[in-house]
Amino acid sequence: MLCLRKVCLFPLRRYQARTLSSDLLLSQINNCTHEDEVFSLVGRNKARLSEKHVGIALNVLWQLQKKRPLLLRTSDYVRNHSQFLALCILAENKVQHMEDEVIVDTLYSIQRLNVEDHDSLAEVLVTEAWKRLERLSLPALSKFALCLYKQRRQFSPLIGKIAHIVDMKLDSIEDIRILSVLMISISDVISQSFRDRLLQKAEHLLGEEDEVYFNYAKRVTQFLQNVKLTYYPLLEKCNKIFLKSASQLDLHNISIIFGLYEQLGFDSAEFRLVAKQLLSESIDDYHDPETFAKLFFILGPMAGSKVRERLLVTAAHMAEEFSSHQVLAILKTMQKMRCRNSHLLKKMVSVLHKHLDSYHVLQLIKLTQYLMLLRCHDPELFAKLKMLLFGFLKSSVISADTAAIIRVLALLPSSQVEEIIVNKATAILPQCSLYHLNYIATALVKWNHYDQLHWQNTSELCVKLLQKINDCGFQRLHKAGNVNLLLEELTHVNGEWFQEVIREETVATCQRLIDQITWKNVLQLSFFLIKTNHRCPSLLDRIASVTVENTDKIHPFEMYSILCLFSILNYDPPGNEEFFDSCIQHLTSNLSCFETHHLVLLGHVLAVAGYFPPALIKTIFNVSFLSKLDAQLEVLSDTLKQRVRSRLMKLNRAVCLECPEFHIPWFHEHYCHHSFYTGRSRINPLRQHVHKMLAEILGGSHYTRVSVLTPYYYEIDFECILDKNKKPLSYMPQNMLLSALEGIHWRRDIKVEGRKALPPGAQRIALELLDSKAFIKDSHHLKGEAAVKKRHLEMLGYRVIQIPHFEWNSMVLSTKGEQLEYLRRCIYETQ
Repeated sequence: MLCLRKVCLFPLRRYQARTLSSDLLLSQINNCTHEDEVFSLVGRNKARLSEKHVGIALNVLWQLQKKRPLLLRTSDYVRNHSQFLALCILAENKVQHMEDEVIVDTLYSIQRLNVEDHDSLAEVLVTEAWKRLERLSLPALSKFALCLYKQRRQFSPLIGKIAHIVDMKLDSIEDIRILSVLMISISDVISQSFRDRLLQKAEHLLGEEDEVYFNYAKRVTQFLQNVKLTYYPLLEKCNKIFLKSASQLDLHNISIIFGLYEQLGFDSAEFRLVAKQLLSESIDDYHDPETFAKLFFILGPMAGSKVRERLLVTAAHMAEEFSSHQVLAILKTMQKMRCRNSHLLKKMVSVLHKHLDSYHVLQLIKLTQYLMLLRCHDPELFAKLKMLLFGFLKSSVISADTAAIIRVLALLPSSQVEEIIVNKATAILPQCSLYHLNYIATALVKWNHYDQLHWQNTSELCVKLLQKINDCGFQRLHKAGNVNLLLEELTHVNGEWFQEVIREETVATCQRLIDQITWKNVLQLSFFLIKTNHRCPSLLDRIASVTVENTDKIHPFEMYSILCLFSILNYDPPGNEEFFDSCIQHLTSNLSCFETHHLVLLGHVLAVAGYFPPALIKTIFNVSFLSKLDAQLEVLSDTLKQRVRSRLMKLNRAVCLECPEFHIPWFHEHYCHHSFYTGRSRINPLRQHVHKMLAEILGGSHYTRVSVLTPYYYEIDFECILDKNKKPLSYMPQNMLLSALEGIHWRRDIKVEGRKALPPGAQRIALELLDSKAFIKDSHHLKGEAAVKKRHLEMLGYRVIQIPHFEWNSMVLSTKGEQLEYLRRCIYETQ
């Protein structure tokens, strides 16, 4: 019995010794401070390495690399080391014995060490993790999903299975880190309803606007970009986190956030201000082409004149060092800056010649657009671009790419339609969305005009193909059964073909699908109707009713866009007061959602509709608000900056005229003076013609003033004064005769003189010639701005006569005598 006990104790001691020794080895691996220490331990203890040792060793190798700055990492050295190869072989042999978390951690580590995705170890680890998918913990599942996403397997059945598991377990996920990783990884295989559940969960878990959530907020924003959804509540939350994370806002992160915001169509002037300040302070730190290109992309469009000039000079100096991708980024930024620096453009073009062959088709399309917008003149470059684009066109089998190539070919100088273009376009028509049909039609219209101007004989080809495109467009609209898919197709459809050919049919299709209009798609429908400039009462009424019923579900910024529709089209839906009151109440309760320039735009939209919410007006016309607005305007694009300043002036004018009880002063005298001083005008033939007729009717040109500036700087075409007996009153006898004005450029009379009191019973008349821009498309209904101008001129004491283009150009007024009689009736009608 004693002998048997000794025999049994011997292996037990050996097992205990081996366990202690193994634990010591595990501790030694974990305590390594350099990769060579890990490799030395592996080399000396290969026979004793368990699956746990192997997993920990690979993880430690990654952790050591992770601690180093990116440029000082030695992943190549690690991957090519003989002991690393030995570790990989051991891991591959022991993978079935590894614990679930170890398998995922090992896959993550080798991926971070840049081991190729098709490496046998990577494939074995993915396969084994797949087998254990159902039992992986949520942290392990998120890490595994991220590994697959990095391997570009986002459309694989495996990702679909992970999405199903997430769907089942979503309610139990309480860690935003885990959720944000899973959201990105499964974003390409989820339904719309599942997407919405993920967004609600993320909004709940994202927590307070704190710096600790920075990376999670970045991932959530990436998810929104992946699913192509501008979801304001979550974006605003993420943006607040970014603003409170100044310590993490380096060039790399700012560049990523700017790129995401741009693709989502989201902008934050506050974030721009922070980014501008941080980057302007460290502008001298970016000397290499990669970081400078990022700096130029972010800082260029919002830089002041001195910083802008520095950036342009540095870009020209560094031009030869830029990669093909960086050249594209510089040209894109120059286009956004509206940069006309010929020296830099020539430098970029000279570098482009050596990079052209490396661009794929979508990059070439973008490049061509940037060069045309920058007014580049390089026949050799355009000839090579044309050759490359035709090469891609011949081999293209994707309808979207083919349509985009055809559109951009039409932009090239002296471009003509060729047989290959017609054949390729004809072949893809049945597959094309309205968006891509519009691409091809726009190109054909341009070529057709060019051929007619240059007496080319290819216009017949264009006309036949255009007819086929029209038929395809109508067929697609007739088959449309989902309003969401239709509105998605229509997002970027615009131009002559759309407006003249399919606009009415498209509106009719939306009417047919009117029951599908909900609070979730009223914004897209509003954008579409603004673009069409079409007044469709049934659709407008549906939008209004859905908005009133779902006010609390619609984000305030989206509600602003909906109100734009009604304001621009000057349309009052049934229950107009209820509609506007409901919207205004929701908006004024959420003014903090808006940036300063957005509040100005909102105020103007409401003013055009005749509404002046006291809370909004008092917020805008406040010294601290206006100071903040001035600061934010500096980082906006020139176009948006001019628009905001113009809208603030118009809002100021409207408040002064319509709401004197607010006691808001008129403070745009200098702005208006400058705007009109720099503007030049030519008396157009119609004005000349009408002025002569007015002189004939009233008894001389001195009874009429042309292009008059009223108080508050409205410009009116003609002004005259009739006394109580309907006789005209003369202006200054030295008034310049029309014959002296004809054919010359002249500056507007910018002096707005205090008007003398009129004699008792006299009346000041403003006569306006209204072109098609003042009206709804194919309608006699005035748009909002024209209606407001009439309202304000009447408040200033004018009797306003508006002469619509459709009346003046009608057959009824085809002779001079009929026109004279028409003007006479307008002026002398009894009030």
